[in-house]
Amino acid sequence: MCGIVGLFLKDKTLEPRLGEMLTDMLITMSDRGPDSAGIAVYGTDRDGQAKLTLQAAEPSQFEGLAEEIGKEVGARVEQRVIDTHAVLSLPKDKLSAARQAIKRLRPDIRVMSAGDIIEIYKEVGLPGDVAKRFDIPKLTGSHGIGHTRMATESAVTTLGAHPFSTGADQCLVHNGSLSNHNALRRQLAREGIEVETQNDTEVAAAYLTWKMQQGHSLGEALEAGLADLDGFYTFVVGTKDGFGVLRDPIACKPAVMAETDQYVAFGSEYRALVNLPGIEDARVWEPEPATVYFWSH
Repeated sequence: MCGIVGLFLKDKTLEPRLGEMLTDMLITMSDRGPDSAGIAVYGTDRDGQAKLTLQAAEPSQFEGLAEEIGKEVGARVEQRVIDTHAVLSLPKDKLSAARQAIKRLRPDIRVMSAGDIIEIYKEVGLPGDVAKRFDIPKLTGSHGIGHTRMATESAVTTLGAHPFSTGADQCLVHNGSLSNHNALRRQLAREGIEVETQNDTEVAAAYLTWKMQQGHSLGEALEAGLADLDGFYTFVVGTKDGFGVLRDPIACKPAVMAETDQYVAFGSEYRALVNLPGIEDARVWEPEPATVYFWSH
């Protein structure tokens, strides 16, 4: 019984409030998942620059990291530390080399996300506590998704928290349970797709990444998942341009959406949406089973 929220802004004047609105939505879902929480935010594209969001057990583990990685890749690397997470900014063409350098030189530091504009913050704890630790309400951006977790398929750890990111500027949150994730994990390994945790949601995220690497659009990848992913699920997927929603053919996991001229919003329950501006005039509906929804800028 996890809680999911998502917010896609059409109105740029709302972008300074993205983190604030997502935080409020997710805190409302706290009772659906007391174990851990996380938020992915899509911010501003900096010309020629990419981002790595990292996680460590202690902030002290980031000391000297930017200089060390910059020396390894031969480029200037900027670093912003926020509690147990850090965001590295570096030239796009150095992103892959930086990931490899971190893995080799600082193996205890984990990559939460990589891409042009995505940042992911997640930790064990309630949404309000996680949001406070990382100052989520002050984050700005065009869209984002969040999750509060009740663990069923794997241990309660930071790495087991959602969102999961397995491709550039891609992430996934999930309410439900996949029954064939172990078989899919083995299949993805044969295709060279790495899955780091035992969480079934990371397998779903990696599956979509694999499909898109084959040239499929996100919509096509989600459609393929209807045949390949067994279980009960509601997915909300973030990409650089927007976000998508998919429920399994039975659709037993709750979901509600709202759309106005200013935004498209998703919540596991309507109460997650009640404080959004203009919600009283929104078109509100329950997404249909086995139907792909996607909005992009």
